[in-house]
Amino acid sequence: QVQLVESGGGLVQAGASLRLSCAASGRTLSSYVMGWFRQRPGKEREFVAAISRSGGYTNHADSGKGRFTISRDNVKNMVYLQMMSLKLEDTAVYYCAASRSLRTVVTVVYEYDYWGQGTQVTVSS
Repeated sequence: QVQLVESGGGLVQAGASLRLSCAASGRTLSSYVMGWFRQRPGKEREFVAAISRSGGYTNHADSGKGRFTISRDNVKNMVYLQMMSLKLEDTAVYYCAASRSLRTVVTVVYEYDYWGQGTQVTVSS
């Protein structure tokens, strides 16, 4: 089992950058495919980005391609989401998640086994 804690959210203006961090404890992070999801007000939780166990493969949702980058440091047991050129529609609670799936990367909510508590990102005009 792994425990996940997100940090780095906040209130920023449109066009700004933020880096979200996810700290893992418990079982070693390299055992899991990792992902970031978000839940915007009134919407279902949606995929943002995922990264393979080694970090060699990534997948980013179209909404964040070219602006968001997922990365991981298995030595530090950390996962990151670098977000640039933030838009109003990026306002959401962002969640870090871990999957035991045998797939290289995982993009669907139901294949993730462990979730953090979320961190709020608010983008203002």
